[in-house]
Amino acid sequence: MNLRWLIAPQEFKGTLTASEAAEALRAGLKEAAPEVHLDVAPLADGGPGTVEAMLAGAPGERRVLTVQGPLGEPVEAAYAVLDSGQTAIIEMAAASGLSLQKPDARDVRRASSYGTGELIRAALEAGCTKLIVGLGGSATNDGGTGALSALGYRFLDSEGQELPPGGLALRRLARVDASGRHPRLTQVELLAATDVTAPLLGPNGASRLFGPQKGADPAAVEELEEALGYFARGLGPEFIRVPGSGAAGGLGFGLAVLAGASIMSGYSLVSQALQLPRRVAVADVVLTGEGRFDRQTALGKGPAALARTSRELGRIVVLFAGSVVREEGVETSLFHQVIDVGTPALDKVAATQALREAAVRWATEARSMAPPDSREHTRRDGQLVGSGTM
Repeated sequence: MNLRWLIAPQEFKGTLTASEAAEALRAGLKEAAPEVHLDVAPLADGGPGTVEAMLAGAPGERRVLTVQGPLGEPVEAAYAVLDSGQTAIIEMAAASGLSLQKPDARDVRRASSYGTGELIRAALEAGCTKLIVGLGGSATNDGGTGALSALGYRFLDSEGQELPPGGLALRRLARVDASGRHPRLTQVELLAATDVTAPLLGPNGASRLFGPQKGADPAAVEELEEALGYFARGLGPEFIRVPGSGAAGGLGFGLAVLAGASIMSGYSLVSQALQLPRRVAVADVVLTGEGRFDRQTALGKGPAALARTSRELGRIVVLFAGSVVREEGVETSLFHQVIDVGTPALDKVAATQALREAAVRWATEARSMAPPDSREHTRRDGQLVGSGTM
């Protein structure tokens, strides 16, 4: 029998890009099962790697410029231009991402998405007519006010002074002045491609679910939740519960309410570009991955979305995770197997080796299974640590 396995991991945040993770899996699978045809499609969902994934699926070019990072430091960030210059793909993580900061230098209360707005402005001035902004991997929680400031919006306090950068300042917002916004902003199609279905506020919202991973302690989380709530209720309360409005620290909300953006699934965008449904349909097994498997995975992340597509087409789907977090709300039933590679916070060389070795172990076992079964497993370093019946 000629077997075909599709390799489609997402980035292992802070350690491996999607392409690097895919290559580690490919090398391990090829070593253990050289007779299997391997189809490689590095995955993204609107977060880091979206530009790379879109360029893999369509002709285009990268454009690089220097913009403001999350705390105002200069960073080099790239966006892609497709369709003979008509469509721009912008990755907010490239300008305002968590990966741009060392853990001890993070300050989510002051972090700004301004650099993302600079990328949007560059695409507008390049004449693009369709702008897709990938929301994911952010260091920010400012409701998109930083990005909108770079596009000419002014966020003013009760004395008419502009607010300082960051989400915490939003509790002093009195007025938004849109008179100076970029003139082309109303003339283009603007899409906010989210990597999660999180609403703006609440336990699964921007501040409470994602704030801690950006360095917010419990007190800061509640301060940011209060500030975002004040901001949102004054501008567009009807958008607060919209899925995806809490993506990228509320950038989805800000772009939708103030710039007329439509919120869409980042995975759907990449899936279409990479023709994933067709490639899943001809695969026997789909192998995906991410750095951390937790309750965020099921909220629109690429591996979960790919798993749903795979299951709809009757395919076995396996997730390789750098770490597996056991907590309330973790959804394991999407995957036939969840393999804990055991690579939290490892350097690139060690993570690559660990992922490759996990792929060797999985492929060695999979070759002996005829056909692969549908039991769900969670493994750590090749050892069964939990199981259940699908």
